[in-house]
Formats: sequence, structure tokens, C-alpha cells
Amino acid sequence: MFTACLDTCVLWPSLQRDFLLSLAVEQLYRPVWSITILDELEFHEALKLRKMGISETTAQHRAHNLVSVMRTAFVDAETTGWEPLEGTYGLPDEDDEHVVAAAVIAGAGAIVTENFKDFPLDKIPPGIQILRARDFARDTVALGPARARRAVAEIALRSGKKCRKRTEEEILDVLVNRYDMGEAVEILRDST
Repeated sequence: MFTACLDTCVLWPSLQRDFLLSLAVEQLYRPVWSITILDELEFHEALKLRKMGISETTAQHRAHNLVSVMRTAFVDAETTGWEPLEGTYGLPDEDDEHVVAAAVIAGAGAIVTENFKDFPLDKIPPGIQILRARDFARDTVALGPARARRAVAEIALRSGKKCRKRTEEEILDVLVNRYDMGEAVEILRDST
């Protein structure tokens, strides 16, 4: 199964994270990350919730719970043993070294990120692609449109707990309009 290292920036947007991880639940790929990615996600998720007017205590609790659920759902995703490789790639932002190191240790074929400038191809080990979330989603959905459609149906079933319930079509519209995943959504819509 294809393995992809998901950078914090693609895990932070809620519906995008839900979609990408739901594709993994459908066994279209194996997600991996480092503890640093999860720590960053927890920090930024709590910050986002506080900006939405949620109390600091509740925001911290919800962000911590999110990461706990991810760890439980994907028990083999958190890559360990990457620390000795950190700082060996010469990336423009040394704070991103853990992402490449985790990808290498996990045997990932891709790093999914929106920060292309921080991952110049001449610094990335051979065999690892750098992909935007929209391109990764397109390629992953194309592998199994029916399973990807089930992932969207599950997202719709889970919706409504913290905001209003969404239909599958509304979810697809958000993926297109907010996350620029038009190609992935086109494959999904053509598969019905």
C-alpha cells in the first residue's frame, strides 16, 4: 500500500483532514507523521478554536482529543526513529526537517504539503514526491473511486455534531470551493 507523510498544513483544515484521513480508512493509502507534526497540529487546532471564541481549556481539550483519536485510528502512523536524520537534508526551513526524516523512515512515497518552497526537490531523497493535497487527493481517489465515495458518505454521516449536518454533495462542493479539489471531486461524481 502506498505510504504518504501528511504535513501539518494539510491536516489543519478540518474537512480536508477528514477527507484525507477517510481515504486512508478506506485503505487507499497509509498515512504517516511524526510526533512533531501531531504536536504542531494540536497547537494550531487549539489556536483556531480559541479564535472561534471557544475557551482556552475547551480548545486545548478538543485539540488534544483530535490528536488522540488520530493516534487511535492510525496506530502505525506515528513514525519513530527519525530524529537522527533531522538536520541532514539542508532544507530552507530546518523546522521542516522532521517531515522528510519521518517520510524516509516510514518508507513514504510522498510528502503531502502546501509548502512547496520549504521542500525543494533537489533536497528531497529519491523516491519521495512532494504533492499538494489536491493532487494527492486526485491520485488517491482515482485508485478507488467507489471506496473514496464511501469515505465521503461516512463524512456526511458523521457531520452535524459540531455544526450543521452536510449532504455528500455539500461536502463535495466544499472540497472544490475551499480546498481546490475539483479534479478529485470530478472523479467522484463521474463514478456514480
